[in-house]
Amino acid sequence: MSLNLTQKIIKDHLVAGEMTPGSEIALRIDQTLTQDATGTMAYLQFEAIGLPRVRTELSVSYVDHNTLQMGFRNPDDHAYLRTVAAKYGIIFSPPGTGICHQLHLENFAKPGKTLVGSDSHTPTAGGVGAMAMGAGGLSVALAMAGEAYVIAMPKVVKVNLTGRLTGWATAKDVILKLLGLLTVKGGVGKVIEYAGEGVATLSVPERAVITNMGAELGATTSIFPSDAATKAFLTAMGRPGDFTELAADPDATYDEVVEIDLATLVPMAAAPHMPDRAVTIAELAGMKVDQSCIGSCTNSSFADLMAVADLLSGKRIDPATDLLIAPGSKQVLKMLSARGRIDALLDAGARLLECACGPCIGMGGSPVSGGVSARTFNRNFEGRSGTQDAKVYLVSPQTAAMAALNGAFTDPAGWGEAPAKAELPADGADVDIQRGPNIAPLPPFTPLPATIEAQVALKVGDDITTDHILPAGAQITALRSNIPAISEYIFSRVDAEFVPRIKKLGKGVILGGENYGQGSSREHAALGPRYLGVAAVVAKSLARIHRANLVNFGILPLLLADPADYDRIPAGASIRLETGAIAPGGTTSMTVDGLGAIAVKNDLTAQELEIIRAGGLLNRVRSARA
Repeated sequence: MSLNLTQKIIKDHLVAGEMTPGSEIALRIDQTLTQDATGTMAYLQFEAIGLPRVRTELSVSYVDHNTLQMGFRNPDDHAYLRTVAAKYGIIFSPPGTGICHQLHLENFAKPGKTLVGSDSHTPTAGGVGAMAMGAGGLSVALAMAGEAYVIAMPKVVKVNLTGRLTGWATAKDVILKLLGLLTVKGGVGKVIEYAGEGVATLSVPERAVITNMGAELGATTSIFPSDAATKAFLTAMGRPGDFTELAADPDATYDEVVEIDLATLVPMAAAPHMPDRAVTIAELAGMKVDQSCIGSCTNSSFADLMAVADLLSGKRIDPATDLLIAPGSKQVLKMLSARGRIDALLDAGARLLECACGPCIGMGGSPVSGGVSARTFNRNFEGRSGTQDAKVYLVSPQTAAMAALNGAFTDPAGWGEAPAKAELPADGADVDIQRGPNIAPLPPFTPLPATIEAQVALKVGDDITTDHILPAGAQITALRSNIPAISEYIFSRVDAEFVPRIKKLGKGVILGGENYGQGSSREHAALGPRYLGVAAVVAKSLARIHRANLVNFGILPLLLADPADYDRIPAGASIRLETGAIAPGGTTSMTVDGLGAIAVKNDLTAQELEIIRAGGLLNRVRSARA
């Protein structure tokens, strides 16, 4: 039987289930990664399982988010992560070493391996042919414990690349083009698999840019074949032995096919405030740019920053435009230094930041009020930059550099010639884990009640992101190891009265529109509401990772059978739902005061419904191991 690349890797790792799109499958996981903002909770959950060591081939704990040490909370988290890693056989990457996805691509990602990470941009490793998936922290904790990772068998979309990039077009423009075609919902339930003659023209760093932002499509993951370019990259990283050639069978079939001619692409941007609002840079010509930011897990590779250094060499940026640059890793920084390119960046007027996520997650580097920021990042949700009224455009490093030089977006036709492309711990039984006062135990959660009687505590519209549910930023992300404290910020930028209201109610239901929960994988966007008493989320549709996190923490995810009922149900309405009547994949009704019965459906498997009835996945695993 002919198989595409995705099917081959799934087949090699299949523990249970059938490879039929939409059916439940369980996969053996080879590698895990965490970052500190989500990892602290993941390791608290792993500890609760009670194993002496991790059971994966490789698990890595990265510190790249909360590196601003304003008080004791972040350094206490780092000490906890360092000692947990030593105790349980996990590789620890300390703050300042680099961004998890860039580091994992350089050091650990392997073709054909499965990887789950507690960060939605884990699919970056698909650039070397790994099947890398973002997940909630609890899923990662269970993978470290040797448990299979359960997902719906995805459809596979072939993106057939022809031609080659020309002029100023870059890999960033490939994924921005695809986002414009498919939208932020276009990849839900799917793997995006790249193929065609154009693949061979793209280096691994370019491929990683494209797979990284597959998260913005809502895709399960994105993947490239492993070929000569992969071998060259792994050899340059000192890992030639990690190379394995992998590709789809020549006559493999796909559920969908999308055609992109690389030769037709031009520099593009994602306009505020969504990654799929694709426009050409030529359309933006004349718009003043107050800030350019280059970095993030999307565009902080050596190749990216070499191109920027070449553009800036011997020039000065516009005095009214700030330019911030965050290399993806110390290795990138050292390679730039060895080639004498740091001076080009600094002499041009750039600010060199720590090798960390930084401005991408609102951790410093916020734009001026109402300002325009050209960023090489992957998300431009409203307020994510740290400035609520900023207008963030997602662009390539070359476009960001030109905007900084000119102080505005300009037509690429006048840019001249484009720059050339540049290329296990010891036993830890005796280790004492350090727990500062911000390391709070995971709160216990009770099983699903037979009847949910609650009010609609909040009604929100379409495309609510996890940033809307739980904002990013230094003040809030420092609390991610403390669920009671961080829960005070749930929906704080949507409705400042939500937390006091649901505390007064004691419990509640969230009513949402389309694509509820898109964006970051942060499981705290489910943990916080669960802690506050959210029993169910009723929406028109749900984003994949957030839906999984709701299940993991015992929040019932329901879909309106008739989306028009959304407009009929007011905020504050009283709802009654008999949970015993819910069947996997079935339709039932909830009673809404003043409206009567409203039909709701679910796409839950029997196992997912069992998890919710138990009060969450951790409860179910504990009971199974008892």
